[in-house]
Amino acid sequence: MIDVAVTKRLGDFTLDAAFTAPAGVTAIFGRSGSGKSSLINGIAGLLPLDAGHVRVGGTDLTRLPVHKRRIGYVFQDARLFPHMSVLQNLTYGGSHDRGAVIDMLGLDDLLDRRPASLSGGEKSRVAIGRALMMRPQLLLMDEPLAALDAPRKAEVLHYLERLCSTARIPIIYVSHAMSEVARLATTLVLLDAGRVTRAGPLDDILSDPAAVPLIGVREAGAVLTGTVRGLNTADGLTEVALSAGRLILPGRLGSPGARIRLRIPAQDVILSTAKPAGLSALNVLRCQIAAIEIGQGPGVAVSLVSGTDRLLARITRRSAALMGLAVGQEVHAILKATAMAPQDIGGSA
Repeated sequence: MIDVAVTKRLGDFTLDAAFTAPAGVTAIFGRSGSGKSSLINGIAGLLPLDAGHVRVGGTDLTRLPVHKRRIGYVFQDARLFPHMSVLQNLTYGGSHDRGAVIDMLGLDDLLDRRPASLSGGEKSRVAIGRALMMRPQLLLMDEPLAALDAPRKAEVLHYLERLCSTARIPIIYVSHAMSEVARLATTLVLLDAGRVTRAGPLDDILSDPAAVPLIGVREAGAVLTGTVRGLNTADGLTEVALSAGRLILPGRLGSPGARIRLRIPAQDVILSTAKPAGLSALNVLRCQIAAIEIGQGPGVAVSLVSGTDRLLARITRRSAALMGLAVGQEVHAILKATAMAPQDIGGSA
Protein backbone atom coordinates (compact mmCIF):
# COMPACT_ATOMS: atom_id res chain seq x y z
CA MET A 1 0.00 0.00 0.00
CA ILE A 2 1.17 3.50 -0.89
CA ASP A 3 0.02 6.34 1.37
CA VAL A 4 0.95 9.86 0.23
CA ALA A 5 0.06 13.20 1.80
CA VAL A 6 2.37 16.06 0.85
CA THR A 7 2.24 19.85 1.16
CA LYS A 8 4.65 22.31 -0.43
CA ARG A 9 4.36 26.02 -1.20
CA LEU A 10 6.16 27.03 -4.42
CA GLY A 11 5.68 30.77 -4.95
CA ASP A 12 2.05 31.31 -5.96
CA PHE A 13 1.52 27.57 -6.40
CA THR A 14 0.62 25.23 -3.55
CA LEU A 15 0.96 21.47 -3.77
CA ASP A 16 -1.46 19.88 -1.31
CA ALA A 17 -2.03 16.33 -2.51
CA ALA A 18 -3.06 13.13 -0.76
CA PHE A 19 -3.95 9.65 -1.99
CA THR A 20 -3.63 5.98 -1.14
CA ALA A 21 -3.12 3.18 -3.65
CA PRO A 22 -2.77 -0.61 -3.52
CA ALA A 23 0.10 -2.57 -5.04
CA GLY A 24 0.42 -2.22 -8.80
CA VAL A 25 0.87 0.75 -11.11
CA THR A 26 -0.50 4.10 -9.95
CA ALA A 27 -0.74 6.73 -12.66
CA ILE A 28 -0.73 10.43 -11.81
CA PHE A 29 -2.54 12.23 -14.61
CA GLY A 30 -3.08 15.94 -15.15
CA ARG A 31 -2.62 18.80 -17.54
CA SER A 32 0.67 20.70 -17.78
CA GLY A 33 1.13 22.84 -14.69
CA SER A 34 -1.10 20.68 -12.49
CA GLY A 35 1.82 19.79 -10.20
CA LYS A 36 2.65 16.25 -11.38
CA SER A 37 6.44 16.71 -11.36
CA SER A 38 6.34 18.57 -8.04
CA LEU A 39 4.35 15.73 -6.52
CA ILE A 40 6.67 12.98 -7.73
CA ASN A 41 9.75 14.98 -6.68
CA GLY A 42 8.18 15.42 -3.25
CA ILE A 43 7.63 11.66 -3.04
CA ALA A 44 11.26 11.04 -4.07
CA GLY A 45 12.59 13.51 -1.52
CA LEU A 46 14.13 15.75 -4.19
CA LEU A 47 11.70 18.51 -3.22
CA PRO A 48 11.75 19.24 0.53
CA LEU A 49 8.21 19.18 1.89
CA ASP A 50 6.56 21.70 4.18
CA ALA A 51 4.55 18.87 5.74
CA GLY A 52 3.28 15.39 5.05
CA HIS A 53 4.39 11.80 4.67
CA VAL A 54 5.15 9.12 2.07
CA ARG A 55 4.51 5.61 3.36
CA VAL A 56 5.24 2.42 1.44
CA GLY A 57 4.21 -0.82 3.12
CA GLY A 58 3.93 0.97 6.44
CA THR A 59 7.42 2.53 6.29
CA ASP A 60 7.45 6.34 6.38
CA LEU A 61 10.11 7.25 3.81
CA THR A 62 10.08 10.92 4.80
CA ARG A 63 11.81 9.93 8.03
CA LEU A 64 14.78 8.57 6.07
CA PRO A 65 17.58 10.41 4.24
CA VAL A 66 17.02 10.44 0.48
CA HIS A 67 19.90 8.04 -0.21
CA LYS A 68 18.40 5.42 2.14
CA ARG A 69 14.86 5.46 0.76
CA ARG A 70 15.56 2.88 -1.98
CA ILE A 71 13.53 4.74 -4.56
CA GLY A 72 14.20 4.14 -8.24
CA TYR A 73 13.58 7.22 -10.40
CA VAL A 74 13.26 7.34 -14.19
CA PHE A 75 13.29 10.95 -15.42
CA GLN A 76 11.91 12.45 -18.64
CA ASP A 77 15.43 12.45 -20.03
CA ALA A 78 17.48 9.32 -19.46
CA ARG A 79 20.35 11.07 -17.59
CA LEU A 80 22.88 8.36 -18.42
CA PHE A 81 26.58 8.82 -17.71
CA PRO A 82 28.11 9.55 -21.15
CA HIS A 83 31.59 8.20 -20.28
CA MET A 84 30.23 4.81 -19.16
CA SER A 85 29.07 1.82 -21.20
CA VAL A 86 25.48 0.65 -21.02
CA LEU A 87 26.50 -2.14 -18.64
CA GLN A 88 28.34 0.31 -16.37
CA ASN A 89 25.31 2.62 -16.36
CA LEU A 90 23.03 -0.28 -15.52
CA THR A 91 25.10 -1.48 -12.56
CA TYR A 92 26.02 1.96 -11.23
CA GLY A 93 23.57 1.73 -8.33
CA GLY A 94 23.52 -2.06 -7.97
CA SER A 95 23.14 -5.27 -9.94
CA HIS A 96 19.99 -6.85 -8.47
CA ASP A 97 18.38 -9.33 -10.88
CA ARG A 98 20.92 -8.23 -13.51
CA GLY A 99 20.24 -11.00 -15.99
CA ALA A 100 16.46 -10.79 -15.64
CA VAL A 101 16.42 -7.01 -16.09
CA ILE A 102 18.67 -7.14 -19.16
CA ASP A 103 16.51 -9.84 -20.69
CA MET A 104 13.18 -8.16 -19.89
CA LEU A 105 14.25 -4.84 -21.43
CA GLY A 106 16.06 -6.36 -24.40
CA LEU A 107 19.42 -4.80 -23.53
CA ASP A 108 21.80 -7.70 -24.18
CA ASP A 109 23.05 -6.35 -27.54
CA LEU A 110 23.63 -2.85 -26.11
CA LEU A 111 25.85 -3.60 -23.12
CA ASP A 112 29.18 -2.50 -24.65
CA ARG A 113 27.87 0.68 -26.28
CA ARG A 114 28.04 4.25 -24.98
CA PRO A 115 24.91 6.43 -24.52
CA ALA A 116 25.86 8.71 -27.45
CA SER A 117 25.34 5.80 -29.86
CA LEU A 118 21.88 4.87 -28.52
CA SER A 119 18.48 5.88 -29.85
CA GLY A 120 16.03 7.70 -27.59
CA GLY A 121 14.09 4.50 -26.99
CA GLU A 122 17.24 2.55 -26.13
CA LYS A 123 18.33 5.25 -23.66
CA SER A 124 14.92 5.08 -21.97
CA ARG A 125 15.18 1.31 -21.60
CA VAL A 126 18.66 1.61 -20.07
CA ALA A 127 17.42 4.24 -17.61
CA ILE A 128 14.57 1.94 -16.56
CA GLY A 129 17.00 -0.96 -16.15
CA ARG A 130 19.36 1.13 -14.01
CA ALA A 131 16.49 2.07 -11.68
CA LEU A 132 15.43 -1.58 -11.34
CA MET A 133 18.94 -2.89 -10.61
CA MET A 134 19.21 -0.80 -7.45
CA ARG A 135 16.48 -3.07 -5.98
CA PRO A 136 14.04 -0.23 -5.18
CA GLN A 137 11.05 -0.59 -2.88
CA LEU A 138 9.27 2.05 -4.99
CA LEU A 139 9.76 2.95 -8.67
CA LEU A 140 8.94 6.49 -9.86
CA MET A 141 8.60 7.30 -13.57
CA ASP A 142 8.18 10.95 -14.56
CA GLU A 143 6.83 11.03 -18.14
CA PRO A 144 9.56 8.68 -19.42
CA LEU A 145 8.14 8.75 -22.97
CA ALA A 146 7.60 12.52 -23.26
CA ALA A 147 10.79 13.17 -25.26
CA LEU A 148 10.29 10.28 -27.71
CA ASP A 149 8.70 10.29 -31.15
CA ALA A 150 5.77 7.98 -31.92
CA PRO A 151 7.80 4.94 -33.12
CA ARG A 152 10.13 5.10 -30.10
CA LYS A 153 7.16 5.50 -27.75
CA ALA A 154 5.57 2.39 -29.20
CA GLU A 155 8.86 0.51 -28.76
CA VAL A 156 9.33 1.48 -25.10
CA LEU A 157 5.63 0.99 -24.25
CA HIS A 158 6.02 -2.68 -25.17
CA TYR A 159 8.75 -3.07 -22.54
CA LEU A 160 6.88 -0.96 -19.99
CA GLU A 161 3.85 -3.22 -20.33
CA ARG A 162 6.06 -6.22 -19.62
CA LEU A 163 7.57 -4.45 -16.61
CA CYS A 164 4.23 -3.29 -15.19
CA SER A 165 2.67 -6.74 -15.52
CA THR A 166 5.55 -8.56 -13.80
CA ALA A 167 7.04 -6.05 -11.33
CA ARG A 168 6.82 -6.95 -7.66
CA ILE A 169 7.27 -3.36 -6.53
CA PRO A 170 4.77 -0.49 -6.55
CA ILE A 171 5.18 1.91 -9.48
CA ILE A 172 4.08 5.54 -9.68
CA TYR A 173 3.83 6.64 -13.31
CA VAL A 174 3.38 10.31 -14.20
CA SER A 175 1.89 11.22 -17.57
CA HIS A 176 -0.33 13.65 -19.43
CA ALA A 177 -1.06 11.07 -22.16
CA MET A 178 -4.16 9.00 -21.38
CA SER A 179 -3.22 6.36 -23.96
CA GLU A 180 -0.15 5.49 -21.84
CA VAL A 181 -2.08 5.58 -18.57
CA ALA A 182 -4.85 3.32 -19.91
CA ARG A 183 -2.36 0.68 -21.06
CA LEU A 184 -0.20 0.59 -17.94
CA ALA A 185 -2.05 1.62 -14.79
CA THR A 186 -4.30 -0.15 -12.31
CA THR A 187 -4.93 2.92 -10.14
CA LEU A 188 -5.52 6.47 -11.37
CA VAL A 189 -4.88 9.72 -9.50
CA LEU A 190 -6.21 12.89 -11.16
CA LEU A 191 -4.32 16.04 -10.26
CA ASP A 192 -5.43 19.62 -10.87
CA ALA A 193 -3.88 22.85 -9.54
CA GLY A 194 -1.82 20.91 -7.02
CA ARG A 195 -4.71 18.94 -5.56
CA VAL A 196 -6.03 15.41 -6.05
CA THR A 197 -9.50 15.63 -7.55
CA ARG A 198 -10.14 11.90 -7.90
CA ALA A 199 -8.27 8.69 -7.01
CA GLY A 200 -9.23 5.05 -7.34
CA PRO A 201 -9.28 2.02 -9.65
CA LEU A 202 -8.53 3.00 -13.25
CA ASP A 203 -11.61 1.28 -14.71
CA ASP A 204 -13.96 2.98 -12.22
CA ILE A 205 -12.70 6.48 -12.90
CA LEU A 206 -12.44 6.21 -16.68
CA SER A 207 -16.00 4.88 -16.96
CA ASP A 208 -17.42 7.57 -14.64
CA PRO A 209 -19.06 10.36 -16.68
CA ALA A 210 -18.54 12.81 -13.83
CA ALA A 211 -14.76 12.48 -14.34
CA VAL A 212 -14.87 13.71 -17.97
CA PRO A 213 -14.27 17.41 -17.08
CA LEU A 214 -11.28 16.37 -14.96
CA ILE A 215 -9.73 14.21 -17.68
CA GLY A 216 -10.68 16.33 -20.69
CA VAL A 217 -13.31 15.59 -23.31
CA ARG A 218 -10.79 14.41 -25.90
CA GLU A 219 -8.91 12.17 -23.47
CA ALA A 220 -12.01 10.66 -21.85
CA GLY A 221 -12.72 7.03 -22.59
CA ALA A 222 -13.08 3.66 -20.91
CA VAL A 223 -10.74 0.65 -20.83
CA LEU A 224 -11.87 -2.85 -21.80
CA THR A 225 -10.04 -6.11 -21.23
CA GLY A 226 -10.55 -8.86 -23.78
CA THR A 227 -9.23 -12.22 -24.96
CA VAL A 228 -7.86 -12.73 -28.46
CA ARG A 229 -9.85 -15.40 -30.33
CA GLY A 230 -7.89 -15.39 -33.55
CA LEU A 231 -6.79 -13.54 -36.68
CA ASN A 232 -8.62 -13.75 -39.99
CA THR A 233 -5.70 -13.83 -42.40
CA ALA A 234 -7.97 -13.05 -45.35
CA ASP A 235 -8.86 -9.55 -44.17
CA GLY A 236 -6.27 -8.93 -41.42
CA LEU A 237 -8.83 -8.50 -38.63
CA THR A 238 -8.54 -9.94 -35.11
CA GLU A 239 -11.55 -11.06 -33.06
CA VAL A 240 -11.43 -10.14 -29.36
CA ALA A 241 -13.92 -11.66 -26.91
CA LEU A 242 -15.43 -9.48 -24.19
CA SER A 243 -17.66 -10.47 -21.28
CA ALA A 244 -20.86 -9.95 -23.28
CA GLY A 245 -19.83 -9.67 -26.89
CA ARG A 246 -16.91 -9.36 -29.26
CA LEU A 247 -14.86 -6.72 -31.05
CA ILE A 248 -13.27 -6.94 -34.49
CA LEU A 249 -10.03 -4.96 -34.61
CA PRO A 250 -7.42 -4.35 -37.31
CA GLY A 251 -4.07 -6.13 -37.31
CA ARG A 252 -2.51 -9.04 -35.44
CA LEU A 253 -3.01 -8.31 -31.74
CA GLY A 254 -1.66 -11.50 -30.19
CA SER A 255 -1.93 -15.26 -30.15
CA PRO A 256 -5.28 -16.92 -29.37
CA GLY A 257 -5.91 -16.77 -25.64
CA ALA A 258 -3.80 -13.65 -25.10
CA ARG A 259 -5.33 -10.99 -22.87
CA ILE A 260 -5.23 -7.43 -24.18
CA ARG A 261 -6.30 -4.04 -22.92
CA LEU A 262 -8.24 -1.60 -25.13
CA ARG A 263 -8.90 2.08 -24.60
CA ILE A 264 -12.12 3.21 -26.27
CA PRO A 265 -12.31 7.04 -26.52
CA ALA A 266 -15.76 8.29 -25.53
CA GLN A 267 -16.03 10.46 -28.64
CA ASP A 268 -15.69 7.36 -30.86
CA VAL A 269 -18.76 5.60 -29.41
CA ILE A 270 -22.11 6.02 -31.22
CA LEU A 271 -25.38 5.08 -29.49
CA SER A 272 -28.53 3.58 -30.95
CA THR A 273 -31.81 2.82 -29.16
CA ALA A 274 -32.52 -0.01 -31.64
CA LYS A 275 -30.26 -2.77 -32.90
CA PRO A 276 -28.64 -1.24 -35.98
CA ALA A 277 -28.66 -2.93 -39.36
CA GLY A 278 -26.99 -2.19 -42.66
CA LEU A 279 -24.00 -0.45 -41.10
CA SER A 280 -20.36 -0.69 -42.17
CA ALA A 281 -19.31 -0.70 -38.51
CA LEU A 282 -18.43 -4.24 -37.36
CA ASN A 283 -18.65 -3.68 -33.62
CA VAL A 284 -22.03 -3.39 -31.92
CA LEU A 285 -22.36 -4.06 -28.18
CA ARG A 286 -25.66 -4.31 -26.32
CA CYS A 287 -25.44 -2.12 -23.22
CA GLN A 288 -27.43 -0.65 -20.38
CA ILE A 289 -27.12 3.00 -19.36
CA ALA A 290 -25.61 3.24 -15.87
CA ALA A 291 -25.30 7.03 -15.54
CA ILE A 292 -25.72 10.24 -17.50
CA GLU A 293 -23.73 13.43 -16.86
CA ILE A 294 -24.76 16.67 -18.55
CA GLY A 295 -21.80 18.96 -19.13
CA GLN A 296 -21.48 22.74 -19.14
CA GLY A 297 -21.41 22.84 -22.94
CA PRO A 298 -23.38 20.93 -25.56
CA GLY A 299 -22.01 17.51 -24.55
CA VAL A 300 -23.43 14.66 -22.48
CA ALA A 301 -21.36 11.78 -21.07
CA VAL A 302 -23.14 8.42 -20.87
CA SER A 303 -21.80 5.54 -18.78
CA LEU A 304 -22.63 2.10 -20.19
CA VAL A 305 -22.45 -1.46 -18.87
CA SER A 306 -22.06 -4.48 -21.17
CA GLY A 307 -21.73 -7.68 -19.18
CA THR A 308 -18.95 -6.89 -16.72
CA ASP A 309 -17.40 -4.32 -19.07
CA ARG A 310 -17.97 -0.58 -18.86
CA LEU A 311 -17.95 1.94 -21.67
CA LEU A 312 -18.25 5.69 -21.91
CA ALA A 313 -19.94 7.59 -24.74
CA ARG A 314 -19.89 11.33 -25.37
CA ILE A 315 -22.78 12.63 -27.45
CA THR A 316 -24.56 15.97 -27.83
CA ARG A 317 -27.25 17.08 -25.43
CA ARG A 318 -29.63 17.36 -28.38
CA SER A 319 -29.05 13.72 -29.36
CA ALA A 320 -29.63 12.54 -25.79
CA ALA A 321 -32.94 14.46 -25.66
CA LEU A 322 -34.13 13.23 -29.07
CA MET A 323 -33.33 9.63 -28.10
CA GLY A 324 -34.97 10.00 -24.69
CA LEU A 325 -31.98 8.45 -22.93
CA ALA A 326 -32.46 7.47 -19.28
CA VAL A 327 -30.60 5.46 -16.66
CA GLY A 328 -31.46 1.76 -16.95
CA GLN A 329 -32.37 1.99 -20.64
CA GLU A 330 -31.00 -0.61 -23.06
CA VAL A 331 -29.01 0.80 -25.99
CA HIS A 332 -26.48 -0.40 -28.53
CA ALA A 333 -22.95 0.99 -28.65
CA ILE A 334 -21.39 1.18 -32.11
CA LEU A 335 -17.60 1.23 -32.41
CA LYS A 336 -15.78 1.65 -35.67
CA ALA A 337 -12.83 -0.77 -35.95
CA THR A 338 -10.65 1.64 -37.90
CA ALA A 339 -11.20 4.39 -35.30
CA MET A 340 -9.18 2.48 -32.69
CA ALA A 341 -5.66 3.86 -32.70
CA PRO A 342 -2.72 1.42 -32.34
CA GLN A 343 -1.46 3.27 -29.23
CA ASP A 344 -4.79 2.50 -27.52
CA ILE A 345 -4.36 -1.28 -27.87
CA GLY A 346 -1.90 -2.99 -25.56
CA GLY A 347 -1.00 -6.36 -24.16
CA SER A 348 -0.62 -5.58 -20.45
CA ALA A 349 -3.95 -6.99 -19.30
